[in-house]
Amino acid sequence: MSSTQNILVCGAGGFIGGHLIADLRRQGFTGIRAADRKPLEEWYQRFDDVENLHLNLERLEDCEKAVEGYDVVYNLAADMGGMGFIELNKALCMITVLINTHLLLAAKKFGVKRFFYASSACVYNGDKQRDPNVTALKEEDAYPALPEDGYGWEKLFSERMCRHFREDFGIEARIGRYHNVYGPNGTYDGGREKAPAAVCRKVIAAKLSGKHDIEIWGDGNQTRSFMYIDDCLHGTQMLTNSDFIEPINIGSSEMVSINQLVDIVEDIAGMKLKRNYKLDAPKGVNGRNSDNTLIQKTFGWQPGIKLRAGLEITYRWIHDEMVREQAAGGMSVVNRT
Repeated sequence: MSSTQNILVCGAGGFIGGHLIADLRRQGFTGIRAADRKPLEEWYQRFDDVENLHLNLERLEDCEKAVEGYDVVYNLAADMGGMGFIELNKALCMITVLINTHLLLAAKKFGVKRFFYASSACVYNGDKQRDPNVTALKEEDAYPALPEDGYGWEKLFSERMCRHFREDFGIEARIGRYHNVYGPNGTYDGGREKAPAAVCRKVIAAKLSGKHDIEIWGDGNQTRSFMYIDDCLHGTQMLTNSDFIEPINIGSSEMVSINQLVDIVEDIAGMKLKRNYKLDAPKGVNGRNSDNTLIQKTFGWQPGIKLRAGLEITYRWIHDEMVREQAAGGMSVVNRT
């Protein structure tokens, strides 16, 4: 992709969007527009040499303002969070369908050259995810459809919208199915955080408070794979710039249980905690992992940053943030667990 192209990042105030803009700037791109409905002061990362727009992309008119004059659109915008959010906010997750639909209409109107849609492993059939020792999920496992209620249905429907806008109107849409992206400069508390950030926060809170126990949602045996943000950025741009038109997994194949995730973070922190299991808490499917056969075959690449390495960076960032907030008189770390 030429550095002279104009690039729009939607959901720019979020975790992945902020990192994507930082990476595009490092590569020398200058025509970058950033759009998000969060007030600018709430963006995780914001850059003064980027056109930053406070827009509600659920509205068609705001999507047209964002898209006009731009060649490439990355749609990372969604009302979402970790399992604690998506299980309890299904309607809000479904309303996100307006964002992708209106962005596609704007892309058609203004002749966008490339359109990336951030889908999710939550599109996969739930019947294939009942066992923690899950068989890694292939792209074809999205059908027959039985995705995560709410969030997963919205993602699967929006994938179909991308497909039909490509077939009917020539929009060069690309679809990446993300598997649990984590890293620094993102949500780690407040209810929308995902498991790696939540576990880091809880371990750090235990260390800082001296209260050496941790609450784990479910029995801790549920399994996942977690992809570090740098791998996500590489896979996203690689797919967007390619001729590959079908949905594809962008995720690590390094599967761990939640208990093993806690083990790793405890080891990074240099401590062991008493584990209290909240069996009635939202925990999602019993097992999920990414089958990377297709991305390896197509691109000769797959996400490869090891979980331990990525968690060390993430842990340090969250630790520094929590210490800074504590020093500034913010919420007690004891209450953050």
